[in-house]
Amino acid sequence: MNLMRLQFIGVGAAFAFDNFQSNMVLEVDGKRLLIDAGGDARHALRAQNLSHRSLDAVYVSHLHGDHVHGMEWLALATYFDPEFKHGDGNKKKLQLFLSNKLKRDIWEHSMRAGCATLQGVRNTLETYFDVKGVGRNGKFEFAGTSFRLVQTVHYVDDREIVPSYGLFWTAPNGQVVFLTTDTQFAPASIKTFINKADVVFHDCEVARFPSGIHAHYSELKTLPAEMKRKMWLYHYQDGEKPDCTADGFAGWVTQGQVFDFSAK
Repeated sequence: MNLMRLQFIGVGAAFAFDNFQSNMVLEVDGKRLLIDAGGDARHALRAQNLSHRSLDAVYVSHLHGDHVHGMEWLALATYFDPEFKHGDGNKKKLQLFLSNKLKRDIWEHSMRAGCATLQGVRNTLETYFDVKGVGRNGKFEFAGTSFRLVQTVHYVDDREIVPSYGLFWTAPNGQVVFLTTDTQFAPASIKTFINKADVVFHDCEVARFPSGIHAHYSELKTLPAEMKRKMWLYHYQDGEKPDCTADGFAGWVTQGQVFDFSAK
């Protein structure tokens, strides 16, 4: 394994009009993993000359729409596409990696209404995907790389933290990468992973009125310099943004930007 490139097909906040939503494609030695499939995913893929046919797997971090509302399209597009096949000509299913805590709800509450559409068939998540559930403190393997799930504190439903998981992995060039997907400003809960990582991709609000379920720029700015210098910021609202490099961050991720973690 030598090649690894992470492309942000979108970097916008959930309700942004610009830059699509914050979904990514990780290419590892010719295999592609879509990290989250929000409602903008098909358009974001097309803008990079990609489609469902370009993918081998998908990872879902949690069940907010900007991370999961493209799953119905992905399921039906791959199922009904007669050209979506393996190299041997057999029908292909995307692998679906997600926490076991999400498996029931992604089908029952996000996908079933649109995907239970095949006549005379009992439709399930497995009808459309090769489902690879991940257990507590678990990991999954994709194209020879091990990805560990890191539970983040994204939001609380009444009195219970709702499952949401970032990713932590070691790239072919030896760099350790931490992707938050979505989290509140909670450095105490994830500082171990930030400190161990060489590169951090952290979601960041820039809205005038903070939502409370994403880290806000004003909060992230207070982190120690050694954390900020390896931190790239994404998942931001439309409009002007602060000069984050002047404040010690690595930079703002732009839509379409590629990070190359290939072995040298």
